[in-house]
Amino acid sequence: MKKISYIFYLLVMIYAMGISISYAMVPVTVTQQTKTLMKAFPIATSISDKLPIAKDQAEIKTIYDGDEVIGYAFESNDVVNIPAYSGKPVNVLVAMDTSGEIKVARVLSHHEPILLVGIPERHLFDFAAQLLGAKVTEHIVVGKSGKSGVRSIDSLSGATVTVMVVNEVIMRSAKKVARLLGIAGMSANRIVLPATIKPNVFTNANWQQLMEDGSIRHLDLNYDEVDKSFEGTEAEWINKGEKQASQRKQKLFIDLYYAPLNIPTIGKNILGDSEFDWLMSELKPGDQAIAVMGMGDYSFKGNGFVRGGIFDRIQIQQQEKSIIFRDSDYHRINDIYIEGAPDFDEKVIFIIRDSYKFDIGTPWQVELLVRRQLGALDSVFTRFFGDYQALEQYINRPIQPVYVEPETEALWVSVWRNKVFQITILVISLVMLFTVIILQDYLDKHPRFLRLFRKAFLIYTVFFIGWYTLGQLSIVNVFTFIFAATSDFKWDTFLLDPIMFILWGFVAMTLLLWGRGIFCGWLCPFGALQELINETARKFKVKQFELPFAVHERLWAVKYLILLALFAISLESMSAAERYAEVEPFKTVIMLKFQREWGFVLYAVILLSMSIFTNKVYCRYICPLGAALAIPSKFRLFDWLKRRKECGTQCQICAQECEIQAIHPTGEINANECHWCLDCQVTFHDEQKCPPLLKKYKKRHKMDRVLNEIPIVQETIRSK
Repeated sequence: MKKISYIFYLLVMIYAMGISISYAMVPVTVTQQTKTLMKAFPIATSISDKLPIAKDQAEIKTIYDGDEVIGYAFESNDVVNIPAYSGKPVNVLVAMDTSGEIKVARVLSHHEPILLVGIPERHLFDFAAQLLGAKVTEHIVVGKSGKSGVRSIDSLSGATVTVMVVNEVIMRSAKKVARLLGIAGMSANRIVLPATIKPNVFTNANWQQLMEDGSIRHLDLNYDEVDKSFEGTEAEWINKGEKQASQRKQKLFIDLYYAPLNIPTIGKNILGDSEFDWLMSELKPGDQAIAVMGMGDYSFKGNGFVRGGIFDRIQIQQQEKSIIFRDSDYHRINDIYIEGAPDFDEKVIFIIRDSYKFDIGTPWQVELLVRRQLGALDSVFTRFFGDYQALEQYINRPIQPVYVEPETEALWVSVWRNKVFQITILVISLVMLFTVIILQDYLDKHPRFLRLFRKAFLIYTVFFIGWYTLGQLSIVNVFTFIFAATSDFKWDTFLLDPIMFILWGFVAMTLLLWGRGIFCGWLCPFGALQELINETARKFKVKQFELPFAVHERLWAVKYLILLALFAISLESMSAAERYAEVEPFKTVIMLKFQREWGFVLYAVILLSMSIFTNKVYCRYICPLGAALAIPSKFRLFDWLKRRKECGTQCQICAQECEIQAIHPTGEINANECHWCLDCQVTFHDEQKCPPLLKKYKKRHKMDRVLNEIPIVQETIRSK
């Protein structure tokens, strides 16, 4: 017990030394910011206070040389809000001159755990400095890019997500300010709010009056105009006689009339009060109703139109939008009440749904498609257009345009795209692991395959999941998720690291199904490294030490006490909790590959060295992440680890062979401590090793020998 106490005391002292040499970022004062700006703009004579560019827009400082503006400065948090790996934004002081060249990119504050304790912050400052001299018009990415027109900058090993966010923060905030100020030829996207109809403006009018003022428009086509549109095509009309051609030219092809019915002066006069009120009640907010009426030989509805189909002869065009109509957008007009209306062959109402964002105040066109058939399948078609512009007395136009930031691809999308290889390999491996767990009852009977698969998977976990993808889960992730879920939860924060996101998703699933053992026994890089070290030591016949079960069982509580202490600290300060979470050596061993201060390295080396003599000491007694995962393991749905009534009474083989002592002397498996290595399940199915099976095996073979001897005895008797 004295040796154990000494070891734990030594670990605590080393851990304390590691914490004492860690530091949090010192806040950058306003005076220091001003000095940075003056150094970047040596000819500057004054810098204004922060002022918004326009109402509800970004706040910036203006830098002057006398009365001349020479640059602008702003804090990124005042312009954009992009959460980093910690779930909180990195605030950067950015300044650029009037040509759009970035002169300052200084990190003011951050909450990134890998930088609070781990990678020196100067590396982040050096990364940001790569953007000095960049133009806001450039497309800059972190890491190598094969795309033309894209500038690549160096990443920061161990903090890839963080630096990608910093790059995004600097460039996106600079571009937004440049658009708002019109710098470097950039301009903000102006979105003019759609016009609205004046609901109380109504004038009684007849058909002729509405035609004269342009409220109703029409498209008049004869056969001559249509024939000319097909000239030079396979569908060109062939003149079969001068008399026939003369008659055809003047014949009416279609006379098409159209008008917006939402405008009361138009809708009420054409439909009548009751039909207009009914129509308005049928429309959803943002919908627009268009009356289309026609006469002549050509049907704008189309002879082939059926319920559930699309009107393929008529549509509406507005700027880049093409608006098509389905049967659900169609109503028949039974009667037209306006005085002087022609006798139409077809009269219908088409509804332009709100999803099209149709603007009644912007010019639009009716597009009529005329199709001529060529044989059974082929056809040629041509288009005719009729313009429409709503009268100003019917509509209200917005007083001021709205400036909006153009839609940009979410950062996590580009992160996932850049890690397709890692994601693919990880998903394949998780599917393989899941399959092994599902088929464990079958695979337990093939111990050679299971041992080889487990060893290969542990090596894969250390090298690929750990050192290559840096996919080491941590108790810090648990605290981050808890606080995000109880405050301003955003999926974007967790999607920034696809490897961690996928791993946590898999762990959450297996935690619910089988408990913590799948992660702790298979997917934790530090745990896998400890197990490989111990297995190597056993091959070299290094003597192993195990604590008495009574002592071992009580030491289980240590990791829960550490978890409670870290959680209590996190309630007061998340940054402090992240520093004290260095009780986990994961960052030193996996994330930074031992490239950090000696106290952290010594602490990690001692923990790994202990694995030479006792397997997974850290996992058993210290790991707060294991403790955090063990708590919800109580609610697991399945318990697939089989036991017999003889376990713990007549037999202690599994308990003695369990390398992490997760099996009680009484025979039951402690699911909170089990790492799901399946060794006990291999023994459970081994007829040469498991005493109850061995007994049945001997009894069965004894009976077989007896049965085999009976024919011999009978033959001997007959021969005598």
